[in-house]
Amino acid sequence: MDTRQEAATVSRTGSRTPTFPFTALVGADELTSALLLSAISPEIGGVLVRGEKGTAKSTAVRALASVLPEQRVASECRFGCDPDRDEDCPDGPHEGAATTRPARLVELPVGATEDRVVGSLDLRRALGDGEAAYQPGLLADAHRGILYVDEVNLLHDHLVDVLLDAAAMGRNTVERDGVSISHPARITLVGTMNPEEGELRPQLLDRFGLTVHVAASRDPHVRAEVVRRRLEADLDPAGFAARFADAEAELTARLAAAREAVRRVALDERTLRTIARVCAGFDVDGMRADIVTARTAAAHAAWEGRDHVTREDIRAAALLSLPHRRRRAPFDAPGLDEDLLDRLLDEEPEDDPPGGGEEEPDGGDQPDEGPGEATDADPSGPAPSSTSSDDQPPTGPQSSADPTPDSPDESAEASESPPSPPAGTQPTPAGTAAATEPYRARRLELTGVGAGPTGRRSPALTPRGRVVGTHPAGHEPAGSPVHLTATLRASAARRAARTGPARVTGDDLRHAVTRGREANLVLLAVDASGSMAARKRMGEVKTAVLSLLLDAYQRRDRVGLVTFRGTGAELALPPTSSVDAAAARLAEMPHGGRTPLAEGLTEIARVVARERIRDRDQRALVVLVTDGRATAGPDALARAQAIADAWGHTAETVVVDCESGRFRMGLAADLAHRMGAEHIALEQVAASGLVEIVTDRTASRRSAA
Repeated sequence: MDTRQEAATVSRTGSRTPTFPFTALVGADELTSALLLSAISPEIGGVLVRGEKGTAKSTAVRALASVLPEQRVASECRFGCDPDRDEDCPDGPHEGAATTRPARLVELPVGATEDRVVGSLDLRRALGDGEAAYQPGLLADAHRGILYVDEVNLLHDHLVDVLLDAAAMGRNTVERDGVSISHPARITLVGTMNPEEGELRPQLLDRFGLTVHVAASRDPHVRAEVVRRRLEADLDPAGFAARFADAEAELTARLAAAREAVRRVALDERTLRTIARVCAGFDVDGMRADIVTARTAAAHAAWEGRDHVTREDIRAAALLSLPHRRRRAPFDAPGLDEDLLDRLLDEEPEDDPPGGGEEEPDGGDQPDEGPGEATDADPSGPAPSSTSSDDQPPTGPQSSADPTPDSPDESAEASESPPSPPAGTQPTPAGTAAATEPYRARRLELTGVGAGPTGRRSPALTPRGRVVGTHPAGHEPAGSPVHLTATLRASAARRAARTGPARVTGDDLRHAVTRGREANLVLLAVDASGSMAARKRMGEVKTAVLSLLLDAYQRRDRVGLVTFRGTGAELALPPTSSVDAAAARLAEMPHGGRTPLAEGLTEIARVVARERIRDRDQRALVVLVTDGRATAGPDALARAQAIADAWGHTAETVVVDCESGRFRMGLAADLAHRMGAEHIALEQVAASGLVEIVTDRTASRRSAA
C-alpha cells in the first residue's frame, strides 16, 4: 500500500486504540488555542508548532481530529465535498445520496513526492485504457479535514509552498503529465518542527497563518498531572477516553457552533484600523499579517460567543499571527513584545470613521470569559486564549557575543609559554572575540556532479530537476519520474517490431534522469589557540563563519564547526542547518592556550567519516584555518605531519594560512602540501575574503584543468 493510500486509510478507519482526548491535554493552552482557531476558520492558513521534543505536539494534533464535527459528504465524490455547498468540484454536481463520516486526519510523510501530495496521472488507466485520468493525492484526501506534517522544516521547500498555497486558496490546481484539473482542498494545515534541526525560510514562515512555540512546563504540579494522565491513558485507554467523553462532545458542539457563527462576526472600521496599527507597529512586511490577524480575531470572537471583535480578540490573534513574521533574518530572535502590543492596542485612531466614536478603543465592555477560560487541568476543554505572557517564546541566540572587556591583545606566543595543563583538561580561555555583521557569501559549488540530498548548492542528479536523459529499463531508482515521451517512443518501437500488445505496457515505461542541485556539508576547522588569539583575526574568522552559515541556511546546506585549543579538539557545532544554534555556539567560542593540531586533524577526519556513514552521497569540504603550528603534547608537529601525509581522500580541503610576523616558518604551507590541499595566505584574505577562498576554489581548479 502506498503512502497516500495508507494515510487515507488511517483517516477513514481511525486508530485501533482510542486517541488521547483533546480535553485531557494539560499545560498546552496556547497550542490548543491555535489549533481550535484554525479549525474554526481554515482560511487562517494553518498552524506551525515549534518546540522541543516531548511536548505533546503530535498528540494534540491527532486529538484535534477526534473533536471535529462529523461531515456530510457526497457519496460518489472522490474529494469528499459537502453536498449542500457548491464547491466547483470536478465530480459535481452532487445530486445523489449523501453520507456522514468523521473528519479526516491525513499525515504527510517527510519523504512524500509531489505527485503523492497534489495527485498525478493515473498510470493504470493511462496505460490500460489510454485515458488521461487524474489520481487524487493527499490534498484531496485531506479536504475538509486536517493535513498534518511532522518535521515540516525537513520537507522540501517546493512541497511546503504547494501545501501553503492549498491552505490559503482552498483549492489544488494540477497542470502536469497531461492532466489539467482544479479541485477543492479546504484543509487545516498543521506543521510541527524542532528548531534545533533547522529553520524554515522566512518566506515560508510567513505563509503559515499562526505559529506557536511550545515548551515543557517547569511547574512541578503541571508536570505531575501530565505524567499522571499519560500513565492512566496507557493503562486503560478506553476507560480514560470515557472519562472525557462528555467534555469531548461538549467541545465538538461548541466548535460546530463557532464555525457557523464566525460568518456573522462583524469587523467594523475601527477594528480594522486597530489591526492595521498593530501590524504596522511591529513593522511586518506585506499585508498577509493584517488579513490573518483579522480572520483569527473573528474566529476568537466566534469561539467566545460574540458577534463583534473586541480588544482581547485582537490581542489573542496578534500573539499567534505576528511573532514569526517579525523574523527578518535567520539571526533575529522570535517572539513578540507584549508591552508594545498593549500600547498599540490602546492608542486612539488618528481619524475616527463616521459613526465610529461610540465605542471605546478596547471595544467597550470587558470580554466575556466563557467556559473555555478553564485552567489546564480542567477537563471541560481548552480555550483559544493566548493573552498570557507566560507562554511567550524564548528569545533566540544572538549573532554575536560581547567581547570580553579589557582582554589583552598581546603577542600570541606569550599565551603559549606556560606549560601544558594535565591531559584531559582545558586551559582558562584567553578571551572571546565578537563577530561583526555577516555579509553575503558567494556560492560554494563543488566540481563534478554529485548525488547528495536535494539542495541549492552543487550540481547533482536529484529526484527533481531538469530532464537530462532516461534510466535503463528496469534500473530506475525508486521515486524517479516517468518520462512520458521516452515511454511512448519505446512503445512505438515495440509495436513497429510487432511484438506484444498494441497498447502501452509496463515494460514500455521509461524513467527520467533529472539534474538539479544538492546540499553540501561545509566543515570549518578553526585553530582557536593562543597563536590565533589576536582578537581582530578571530573576529574576522567568526564573521566569515557566520556568513557561511547564513549562506548555507539560504541554500539548505549543512555547516559544522570543529575547534582545537589547549590539549584537545571538539566538535563545537555538529553539522546543522540551524543558524540560530550555530550563531550561539560561535559567539561563545573562546580562544587561547597551546595548539593541538594533530588532535584537530583527527577530529576533522572523525567527523567527516561519521557524516559519510550517515549519508555517503553528501559531499564535504573542509576549510582549515590555522598557522600550522603544533605545540601541545609530545612530538606535536611530527604527529600532525604524519596525519597530514595520510590525509589522501579524507575530504577536499582548503588551508587558510594565518601565520604572522617578520619571520615565518611556512608550516601551514607545508601542511597543505602534505594534505594535498589548496593553500591560501591570510594576507590575501580580508574579513570578506575567507568565504571567497572557498567559493573561488572551484574556478581555480577548473582553470588549472
